[in-house]
Amino acid sequence: MRTVTRHRFAFCGAELAAVYVVADQDRELHLAELTGNRGVLYGLPAILAVAGHSPAANAFRSGRPLWLTPKELATFIEDDPHHFPTRIQDGAPTSPAKISLGALPLGHGDRELGCLIVAGEVGEGFSADDRSLLELYADQVAAGLESVAARFAGHKAPQAHLGQSLVPDQGGAFILELSTGRMEVHAHVLELLGLPPEQFDGQVESLLACAVPDDMPALMAVVEPDRLAAAGQQLAFRIRRPNGELRWLGLRCRVEADAGGTPQRVLGVVADATYLRPSADEVSLVQRLSATLAGATTIREVSRLAVATLREPLGAFRVAVGELEPERLIVTALDPPEPDAWPEVWRSEWRSEWPDVSLADLPTLQSALRGGHMSLWPPGAALEPGLLGVGPGGLAVLPLPAEGRMVGVCLVGWDAEHRFGPEERSLLTATAGLVGQALVRAHALDAGHELATMLQRSLLPRKLPELPGGVAVARYLPATAGLEVGGDWYDVIPLSDGHVAFVIGDVQGHSAGAATIMGQMRTAVRAYAVEGHPPDVVVARANRLLVGMETDLFATCGYVDLDMEEGIARVVRAGHLPPILRHPDGVTEEMTVEGGPPLGVLAEAEFPMTEVGLLPGTLLVLLTDGLVESARLPLEEGMRRVCDALTRADPVDAGGVADELVFGVGRRDDDVALLLLRYDGTRGGRPLRSHWTVWRLPKAVLHARRFTARTLRSWGVVEELDAALLIVSELVTNAVAHTQGEVGMDLTLSADRLRIAVNDASPRSPVKPVSVSWESTGGRGLLIVEATAMAWGSVPLSGGKQVWAEIPWRGAGG
Repeated sequence: MRTVTRHRFAFCGAELAAVYVVADQDRELHLAELTGNRGVLYGLPAILAVAGHSPAANAFRSGRPLWLTPKELATFIEDDPHHFPTRIQDGAPTSPAKISLGALPLGHGDRELGCLIVAGEVGEGFSADDRSLLELYADQVAAGLESVAARFAGHKAPQAHLGQSLVPDQGGAFILELSTGRMEVHAHVLELLGLPPEQFDGQVESLLACAVPDDMPALMAVVEPDRLAAAGQQLAFRIRRPNGELRWLGLRCRVEADAGGTPQRVLGVVADATYLRPSADEVSLVQRLSATLAGATTIREVSRLAVATLREPLGAFRVAVGELEPERLIVTALDPPEPDAWPEVWRSEWRSEWPDVSLADLPTLQSALRGGHMSLWPPGAALEPGLLGVGPGGLAVLPLPAEGRMVGVCLVGWDAEHRFGPEERSLLTATAGLVGQALVRAHALDAGHELATMLQRSLLPRKLPELPGGVAVARYLPATAGLEVGGDWYDVIPLSDGHVAFVIGDVQGHSAGAATIMGQMRTAVRAYAVEGHPPDVVVARANRLLVGMETDLFATCGYVDLDMEEGIARVVRAGHLPPILRHPDGVTEEMTVEGGPPLGVLAEAEFPMTEVGLLPGTLLVLLTDGLVESARLPLEEGMRRVCDALTRADPVDAGGVADELVFGVGRRDDDVALLLLRYDGTRGGRPLRSHWTVWRLPKAVLHARRFTARTLRSWGVVEELDAALLIVSELVTNAVAHTQGEVGMDLTLSADRLRIAVNDASPRSPVKPVSVSWESTGGRGLLIVEATAMAWGSVPLSGGKQVWAEIPWRGAGG
């Protein structure tokens, strides 16, 4: 398409500007707009070959500006008169000795958009300052082209909105001396600001006084030493003219610094951005958003307000707001909140505690954040699946600027075909500035909350271990009411002998102190559990630890020790909600578990233990009260709702069941923690177990060997018998010879291995000798065990230890 306009144009010596856009699969440049005094260059070609010899083609191919003085231009014409027009003035040819020309490529890298031609009667050629300002002007033209480039297949050939000029018809330049604050300002800039030239005193403060106060921080950040404006950096800001009119302006600037990096001068281009001017409804909407954001004190609240502001007026199907962290986007608001409403990359990375997405999986988003420009993508755009699924009918990628940097991003997506208009662009641009600044303010106001949140994130497990015979999933939702985080925690702890501990707890209060106690309690419970203590002892010791701490806080805890092979669960409850079971037949019930008091209340409290058997296909759910109780929801009703949801759920998808339980929760007065296990049972069947108490008799080892041989033959273990008897001899001998008290031996035969474990009352772990000489009378026992067994080790038990060894077993049919 060709749009030819004619109006007054004068900028840094240029009297004419022409925009060529790339077309025909990058083989041609088409004239899209011509403005200014066409008598300077008469008869500009409508189409230029990219491979041809013309200023526009040469600049486009090289990606660098081409500047021609009158003498150089004359030589250029003589070399190839067919690709350049004749110059006329007042109907007659003019002397090329007066005409200087610049050809400036538009876009760069994979966003090559076209070329801008500027020309004017500048006898000695454009000065260095004029060239810099015209290059900035070209960047401004490229930004306008880029905003509509995606309307065409291939996302390169642009088409202007009806009535919108590709070349800004009102604009001017300025040069600011930072050492003095003096400005050289073109008359067009003063005209945009509504300042008569005779009233301008040459000071930068006079111009900054016209800016809207909310946009002042972004303007001032342009010259901060640690954030020098890069060449062509764009900034949209608002001014208030003397008559009260609110006007949008676009600023492109370049900061010149000395050898030490100190800013010296700012060269800038200011143009009227009428396409950003909002309607009366949009002005009202932006004003309401500004007023509500002023009272927002948390990151989540700012994000929620932004989502609520954009989704309904734009008719969008999805809106997401996220904070920018190194190589990751921390998602702070998603609407709709259901995971299945978002692409797989978002769902696979969905963490209900703090959702995040890797920027490496979204290169288009990463590129938009680097450039700081809003990107509008039409239906069918060639985007990566993670973004295309957000807006298959149209997608707006809106970086959120503040303090001279990008602090986050907002994504707005449509499912049905959507075409972008200038009104939407103005609303999105205005919202971006407000939300970006509000995020920074919320960070400053919410510093204590951010610290506690970081602490809590670091103390909770990011991934749960893979379990033999089951699948465990966890979900965590911070409270949406109030500023402080809570002390909810959960953990999954693999133990010896195929046991796994499932723990959930809640520390009283919402503060950094509660998060700290939470971390200490989780560490203590894990340590006591790994030592091999039974569940009631683990909880009792954690209780005494909390009582001895210098804190008035108490905690509740639910602890389940599950034998993954046998399906036997031992449950202890310390002031916490009982677990919920969904049996394989769909029947759901709260477990009847006798409980003890919360941790930290009574030092000598007792915590009774309840034992229950689980069948394969059972769902075990541990939760905190934030999921089932609030000011609007009684506890009994909340537990009933969870039971009903579990009854309807499909246990095959454990993660889906957990999502269904937590994502229906609206505004939360308390944190929500959920730990869910689908118990599948071991595939090889239940293991065979046997126990022998070793009496301290002269022939104790002989009796232990006879018991082992008798038991293993009854189990069908034949080929491995000699190795097993050798290990039994060494382990029992060490226990009887080097410890006091009771000694026990356990034999366990599972699908693929035989485990021999000897328990004694000494907490001291056995030490394997570094070397044993031929003359030594002892010390070879552990070396023999190591050479015979597939694996061996030692774990602490209550008041003692267990030394174990495993040898492979091929089964009766092996």
